[in-house]
Amino acid sequence: MPFVQFGWEVKNVEHSIFLDRLIIWLHQWRLPLLFFIAGVGVSFSLRKRSILSFMGERVVRLFVPLLFSMFFVIPVQVYVERLQKKEIDESYWSFYPSVWDMVPYPEGTLTWSHLWFVVYLFVFTILLTPFFALFKIKLLQRWKQRLNPVFTHPVANLSLAIPFILFYFAFYIRWPIQGSLLDDWFLFNSSITFYFVGYFLADLPAFWNTCEIYRKHFLTVAVVCVIVLFWKYYWTITLPTQQNEALYVYGFFDGLHIWAVVLTTIGFARRYLNFSNSALVYLTTAVYPFYILHQTIIVASGYYVVQWNSPIWVKLLVLIGICFILLFGLYHFLIRPFVLTRILYGIKPKQIRLPKGESFLDQVSVASTL
Repeated sequence: MPFVQFGWEVKNVEHSIFLDRLIIWLHQWRLPLLFFIAGVGVSFSLRKRSILSFMGERVVRLFVPLLFSMFFVIPVQVYVERLQKKEIDESYWSFYPSVWDMVPYPEGTLTWSHLWFVVYLFVFTILLTPFFALFKIKLLQRWKQRLNPVFTHPVANLSLAIPFILFYFAFYIRWPIQGSLLDDWFLFNSSITFYFVGYFLADLPAFWNTCEIYRKHFLTVAVVCVIVLFWKYYWTITLPTQQNEALYVYGFFDGLHIWAVVLTTIGFARRYLNFSNSALVYLTTAVYPFYILHQTIIVASGYYVVQWNSPIWVKLLVLIGICFILLFGLYHFLIRPFVLTRILYGIKPKQIRLPKGESFLDQVSVASTL
């Protein structure tokens, strides 16, 4: 992000058009995929606990890390941003007390920044809990299982892209993506739908089997959509700004593209990643702390790296290296060993252990650290 033209906390003087195009493509599907996986995780979590216990767990694993990060992790990003813009000239320790003025960013210092994903996830969980409770009723569970045969056909899987396409038509222009929770109806509606669909489909075996069997077909659909999107929109980075034909073409292909990427990812993961080992268990547990810390580390170290008189690719590789070294170091030596830091960074107090022979869906539920 420091090397693309889109706004961010710390910026390089020059930007890379290649990275511009890459980022705009990745941005389309990475968060929808995470919301979908989180929904799958909800289904597995509710098999083992009551609704009340589930909500208590979500408060501990979502709300507690969010509050902690807003006051002790994210303020570094605001400090560095204002430092680079030359809006302030003071040490971090002089700047930090402004967090406790409780004034929201950008006027103040308090912000959830990249943790908007956690905010949305927590709100979605509260809103959808009544539906989760309803589907614990055995009668409704049996009704849902009657839908299982429908998903033996790949067209049924692909047809689930329809609501995401319609969201573009209805909300994309009027409510552009902000991550602000309020007045963010395109992102809100599409994300909560990915979350619920993941939950709903988690225990329908036909859906998952069809993803695996037709994974190459879904990949073909995704590639065709990507070609059209790059040809008409991403190559020149000109996204629709009006409610016209350009929006409808974009909405159709991007909505279908995002869902096809989700189906493709599921299919290939189920086919080739259906195993577990100690490295995967370790990395699975690290997902949430990495997510919480990564942007703050990139911003803080990027502030110095972007000042170098070096090519973008040198700076990018150095920044990636710094990021991973610091993330692994902080996680392994500071977060992972201690109960308090595990809780503050959203990890279960006890380490997760996957017995041999766990299915792909069981691994997905664990991987849904959020």
